[in-house]
Amino acid sequence: MLALVSFALLAAAEPIPSSWQQARDAQDRAALDRLSGELQSQAQAQPNDASMQYRAALLESLRAEVLLELRDRGAAKAAAEAGIRAAERAVALTPKSSEYHRVLGTLCGQVIPANVLAGLRYGKCAQEEVNRAIELDPKSALAHMARGVGNYYLPEAFGGGAEIALKDFAAASKLDPRNGDIFLWMGITLRKLNRNAEARQALSRAIALNPNRIWAKQQLEKTPAK
Repeated sequence: MLALVSFALLAAAEPIPSSWQQARDAQDRAALDRLSGELQSQAQAQPNDASMQYRAALLESLRAEVLLELRDRGAAKAAAEAGIRAAERAVALTPKSSEYHRVLGTLCGQVIPANVLAGLRYGKCAQEEVNRAIELDPKSALAHMARGVGNYYLPEAFGGGAEIALKDFAAASKLDPRNGDIFLWMGITLRKLNRNAEARQALSRAIALNPNRIWAKQQLEKTPAK
């Protein structure tokens, strides 16, 4: 929950619906596409409902995540851009929501793999929005994880890199030790640092926390024992 006052409490992160998480974990593109069509229609019909705009943005972020895992960068870009429009609306309606900023920053980052030339524009958005999310709620494990993912992809010359990302994931894991995605990204980062034994431990923990996450299992399979 967000540690904010007044109406901002209404902008606390809602649990991801089980049907969404099941589709994401199973990399079920068809199910996510179907859910997206339904939710986008609802969001368009309720443009001044911040929670509805957030839910539409969050679902598009999950879709983009799976599409990137499936290496369909063009479709991931389209999903992320659709999500950005909803997330920008949610932020405009409720600017003090850490979670809304976190989702907007995540979506901006998800556009970049399909268009590196857009990195300057969307990279700035990703950094600023995620940093704003942490500023609003320093105890948001999701925001710290989002910053870690950004730093993982950001070159060291620009202030990122695996070592910096690892610190973000460590902070996130302390805030929410039951979130398997944090340990998934921690494992991927440790592998990038050639710390394969530690990477396998983190990935194994991610799978123990969420046995249905296909991508975590794929990452463990490609991680050398040493």
